[in-house]
Amino acid sequence: MRKKLSSSANEDNEGSTTKDGSQSSTHHEKKKTFSTSKYDLIRHSDTLDRRKVEKALAPAQLAPDTWTPPTKPQPSPKKPETGAATQPDDKMLDPQRRRHMHIRSPWSCSLFTLTAMLSALLLIFYILHSFATRQLDSKGCDMYYTRGSKFFNFADFDTEHTRFASKYSLHLYREVLFDDDPKVKGVPVLFIPGNAGSYRQARSLASETVQHYYNSVQQDKEALRAGATSIDFFSVDFNEDFTAFHGQTLLDQAEYLNDAVAYILSLYHDPRRSQRDPGLPDPSSVILIGHSMGGVAARTMLTMPNYQSNSVNTIITISAPHARSPVSVDSDLVRTYQRINDYWRESYSQKWASDNPLWHVTVISIAGGSLDTTVPSDYASLTSLVPSTHGFTVFTSSVPGMWSGADHIQTTWCVQLVKPIARSIFEALDVHRPSQTKTRAERMRVFKRWYLTGIEDVAEKALPQKEPTTLLTLEDQSNSIKPAGERLVLRDLGRHDKPAAHVLPIPPQGTQKRFTFLSNLPLGEGADDGHVDVLFCSVLPLQPGHSAALFSMNIDLSEGRAGSTRLACKDANSDGISLPASYRTSINPFDKTSPFSYLQYELQDLGEHQFVAVVDKASETARAWALAEFSDARDSVVPVNIGLQRLIVFGTRFRLPAERPFVTRFEIPALHSSLLAFKLRMGNQVCGDDVELFTPLLRQYLSEPHESRYFVNVKEANISLHGIAPFMPPPLRPRATSNGVSLQFWTDPTCGSSIDVSLNLDLGGSMGKLVMRYRTVFAAFPLLIVALVLRKQFKLYDDSGVFVTFMESMDFCLRTSMPLLFLALTVLGVALAVSSTATPSATSTGWFNWSTNATESAVDYTKNDLLLGSQDPIFWFLMPMKTSMPVFASISPKRRIITASVLLLLVSTVIPYQFAYLVACIVQAVTCIRGFRHTRENRSAANYNFYNYAHSILILMLCVLPINIPVLVVWIHNLAVHWLTPFSSHHNVLSIMPFILLVETLTGGKMVPRVSARLTYVTNILFFTLAVYAAVYGVTYAYLLHHIVNGVAAWLVALHFSGSDLSLSGLTRILEGDGDMKKRP
Repeated sequence: MRKKLSSSANEDNEGSTTKDGSQSSTHHEKKKTFSTSKYDLIRHSDTLDRRKVEKALAPAQLAPDTWTPPTKPQPSPKKPETGAATQPDDKMLDPQRRRHMHIRSPWSCSLFTLTAMLSALLLIFYILHSFATRQLDSKGCDMYYTRGSKFFNFADFDTEHTRFASKYSLHLYREVLFDDDPKVKGVPVLFIPGNAGSYRQARSLASETVQHYYNSVQQDKEALRAGATSIDFFSVDFNEDFTAFHGQTLLDQAEYLNDAVAYILSLYHDPRRSQRDPGLPDPSSVILIGHSMGGVAARTMLTMPNYQSNSVNTIITISAPHARSPVSVDSDLVRTYQRINDYWRESYSQKWASDNPLWHVTVISIAGGSLDTTVPSDYASLTSLVPSTHGFTVFTSSVPGMWSGADHIQTTWCVQLVKPIARSIFEALDVHRPSQTKTRAERMRVFKRWYLTGIEDVAEKALPQKEPTTLLTLEDQSNSIKPAGERLVLRDLGRHDKPAAHVLPIPPQGTQKRFTFLSNLPLGEGADDGHVDVLFCSVLPLQPGHSAALFSMNIDLSEGRAGSTRLACKDANSDGISLPASYRTSINPFDKTSPFSYLQYELQDLGEHQFVAVVDKASETARAWALAEFSDARDSVVPVNIGLQRLIVFGTRFRLPAERPFVTRFEIPALHSSLLAFKLRMGNQVCGDDVELFTPLLRQYLSEPHESRYFVNVKEANISLHGIAPFMPPPLRPRATSNGVSLQFWTDPTCGSSIDVSLNLDLGGSMGKLVMRYRTVFAAFPLLIVALVLRKQFKLYDDSGVFVTFMESMDFCLRTSMPLLFLALTVLGVALAVSSTATPSATSTGWFNWSTNATESAVDYTKNDLLLGSQDPIFWFLMPMKTSMPVFASISPKRRIITASVLLLLVSTVIPYQFAYLVACIVQAVTCIRGFRHTRENRSAANYNFYNYAHSILILMLCVLPINIPVLVVWIHNLAVHWLTPFSSHHNVLSIMPFILLVETLTGGKMVPRVSARLTYVTNILFFTLAVYAAVYGVTYAYLLHHIVNGVAAWLVALHFSGSDLSLSGLTRILEGDGDMKKRP
């Protein structure tokens, strides 16, 4: 037997070195052997007997582990190293195994694997299709147009003021139709663009501030007396830097912004540059408006060493990812986010205001909602960073008058958003204070009034702080006073020639009542012709003739008759809430229709009053109406107690009874996840003989963050929210309970008919919600698949000497290791979710009884960083779903070593290691192409093994490439703006050296040697670690995947050297090149 194997090996070597005739004869004989044998796929499973294979191969003359072209002679065989096995020759394997290796394409796969891959592709296509077509919001933004805009560049803001003067620049906006003077004269506001943003994105906001000042504020004496003045709108040119991809760029921008703020404030001290009233204090702070990553840069400023204390006290951010980094491919960016957010959390966790450096700072975060497909709007939440006393998060769909989502760029020029932002800034100003703004509490009241709907529990009412300004006189026998508990319904307002009052008595305190008012007429004197006033009145005990002088308005409806009642009243117009109009013709809440006017008060807010008067001041008869009532809280607020599992499977149904308040709210505590979408269907509102006042209006809202979405003329509504989202940190101050989503209905109470409402899961819409929340999974989870496949390939190779194809190894994994790993990860996810819902013990010492730091925060802000990023066990099924995605002339050795050395030198000095990685991927791709060509020409076991090995390594490297591309893009962009040294932490040679050594080794056709069982365990552990990390932390800390794969490459390089002669003569041969290598084309 030994002689036969040796003879076969020699014949195979001869056949590979003779001329064309003998070589073709050998191939002919092989084809005959292939056609008469079959390969059993099960033989290459984990049950291969390694000892039998080694016993069969031991007497044979083993071929070298170097792949060679077919036209060149074979090098003399080497004696195998201790602890390593060499590659068997083609004829030393049984015919069935040789047939498999010769005819199996690297991309061919079994029916089972093909079915699994097609199923995964169909699932991904279904998710993407749902994202593009289901649960879509309508766009209602109008574009803002500027006229005569001009930017002045400050050339003297040079390197004497900042070290980034050659890269960035500062500009001042002016509207030439109103002001063409570059001198400062108002309150400084600085606009900060975002990732790849332009300083010209400030034009819409800046133009609106200019026009609003000259057209309105300048003529408003009361506003000027309150501290309003003109605004100097500055903007920063960052040369469209990619801040979202590189942490050092974010820090550079923050440092430059602090230098810019110091320079801006210095302009007001220079009489040659300033035209401010000398009687006013010079500004000591600047208002910041940041778009996208510009909002993050604004918060970063306050953590930098060059930040001037109290130079910033107001920050308004638009579509800014505060809670977490939009991508995690750069270690600097992830660490910078952690440092910034930890600083803000620790500051607002201080017990005393004197210990909080951010006590005077207010932060408002405005999110665009589901239309923003650039940055998930969940990331704009401030609930984990800022308490409600210092800031809040609001969605554009909640902003009064806008009632629409907006995409990432629309938020910079949307008319419906630009106007409220500009007006809120003017109202927050106080030019008489050095800070140029009102106090923190007053600023918060201003921002809540402009950005929130006014229905939220945190909305402050102005009525209790008002003084009576209206004297209302009524006749005692007048029928205008309604009986207690009766609803006021007014149709055809304006049919009287003079104002008419309708009075409702206020119920006594202690009852669970709520006052609500709704009309299609505007409130207050600001209306053009017709309007309606709502007055809250108390009986005035003064004698006739003594009270008129005390009030600015006197409404006498008694016609001078005796026995009249005088009421001292406060108007509620300043608490008026705008709602989108809802008629049969309504389509979207942002339609160009006059809005409804709404008022809502709790009974405790009306403690000092006895009556509510609705005064009709409409000038002409029209289809105008008004509703007012005191409703029982038990009827107007209905909790829906249903579990999330039951809600998902069966949905829920509820009914609006015929006798109901015209405002009804349903609270669904179980519905709080941003991964779920529902479809709401509402029955018809049947009004019979009465004329319908309005069609049903629906408001879907969350309390934190403040997200309200309106649906007019409701028949069907898409219910989705930005509540508890994956990978989001917990709130800064945990809430005792969560009300989940609430559905608030306004329905016509005069119809007298019940309405059925159903809420059911929208599976397709829910699938579409996965895209924005888990889009970074596409960069991390493929590595899980590749790592498991490579682990199986190396295991089979060390056992049998056959390096199977990538697709064949995937087939093995789909049958064995992948289901087990996915099951383990699912169990881990459920266990973590269950443990997170348990109340932590006060004496908890952590895992394995390790004590935690005594100063550690009680809230774990990283508990959502792993696996699915969610602590809800209901989403256990997403774990296997997400891991089922499919994976995507010879140079001398001396020259290769020189090339690698030069590349490493450049990495250590000029270029980032990401560039060298891209070069390594290209070189590896060329090696695979050459290997495939030689394998087709010479169908030998060595060539097949090498090609399969090189091909799998290329797939592994390509899976890591997306993690490195963003930083590479930043580096190329910085080269374009002539900034050659922006990177301070991407020149680590060790981060790329193993890849370069491995790739250069493979370019010489060097096959990795087989190793002993002990070393096989190390290989298995490395690949298994890579797979587990990709599944657990791959989304949150994707940049570490590169370093783990780098460690795997280092191990493979060590295996290559383990089968080489490391003596001085061997090193000399490597430097000079073997004779065989010199002859290879």
